[in-house]
Amino acid sequence: MTTEPGPSLADLAADPHPHLARLRSTGPVSWIPALDGWLVTDRATALNVMRDDATFTVDDPRFSTAQVVGRSMLSVDGAEHDRHRSAFSEPFRSGAVRENLGPWLRDEARRIVKSFADGGSAELRGALAAPLAVSTVLHTLGLSPADPDRVLGWYRTIGTAIEGVNAGREVDDGAAVAVAGLRARIDETVAHGSGPLADAAGMLDADAVFANAAVIMFGAIETSEGTTASALLHLLSSPEQLAEVLADRTLVTDVVEEALRIEPAAGLVDRYATRDVEVAGVNVRQGDLVTVSLAGANRDPAVFDDPDRFDLHRANARQHLTFVQGPHVCLGMHLARLETREAVDAVLDLLPGVRLVPGYSAPARGLVFRKPGSVGAAWDVSRRAPTGTA
Repeated sequence: MTTEPGPSLADLAADPHPHLARLRSTGPVSWIPALDGWLVTDRATALNVMRDDATFTVDDPRFSTAQVVGRSMLSVDGAEHDRHRSAFSEPFRSGAVRENLGPWLRDEARRIVKSFADGGSAELRGALAAPLAVSTVLHTLGLSPADPDRVLGWYRTIGTAIEGVNAGREVDDGAAVAVAGLRARIDETVAHGSGPLADAAGMLDADAVFANAAVIMFGAIETSEGTTASALLHLLSSPEQLAEVLADRTLVTDVVEEALRIEPAAGLVDRYATRDVEVAGVNVRQGDLVTVSLAGANRDPAVFDDPDRFDLHRANARQHLTFVQGPHVCLGMHLARLETREAVDAVLDLLPGVRLVPGYSAPARGLVFRKPGSVGAAWDVSRRAPTGTA
């Protein structure tokens, strides 16, 4: 255990990796005054904490997401968690994602890329990753008639509020307005009487349907937008690996897994100790916050060789913990993987000579939700196939 003051919230939001490595070198669990809690930075301890929901719970008044949108599968444990999760699980099964969403997702990714392909350059997080994430979750939940830009605006506001709670701030009026707007849209969809939200309404009350739909949207948008942007940024930053992928497109799957490992879209997950317990030699008291750094676990040098390097040939990349483990494993992980694969494939198929633009890209930032600030790219318009032929 480290006794140093530890990194600030600003340090963890900017570039946490050097700080996490330093903390990990002194022990897997550290008290961080800025968090007013313990921070887990290695993979083995992270697994133990996330798998033991009886000792490390999410069901606590301090849990940030519940403060903003209410109780959901993300903020309850045990039988209540199972009831919330089962009401929404069907559309997110691996087979359902592959069979029901696969063809639509491929067409949607290519539609979006074609919409800006003639320009010769774009910021790919804003032009592709974000709109694809929003349209996918709206389609999956049956909210697709909604205005994607408005939904994205609600989501950004609510996400900022959740980050604010983690940083010790109160939920502001803007977040309340965004929550009300999203709630009205979800209630309207339920009243329409068909689709996943209406199905869930047969098992849960209206508040629970809204709260779960909201956290699914956060997870689907955040994980997919961040992973797609990160995959493109890291791949385009490595011309040698990009050339390999262009020559062997089966490697796109490996690009996605390594992108998930090296920069998880959600860097931290919170748990609260339900009893006094020893964690990796540290005495944790009942009620203490125990925050798991997924970013730290994913770069644990005891598991991943040269962990700060993006390596599409990393044999154990799938041992990352980006989608969490235990009862709260990410419901949308199959969808997130497929979405990013289709986005990368669409870029490589439709934007010949695609490359990163120096000075027009920015690395990931964010205390909890992390994604590249920008992914500036250019390509050779003269080599593009005529519209409608690709």
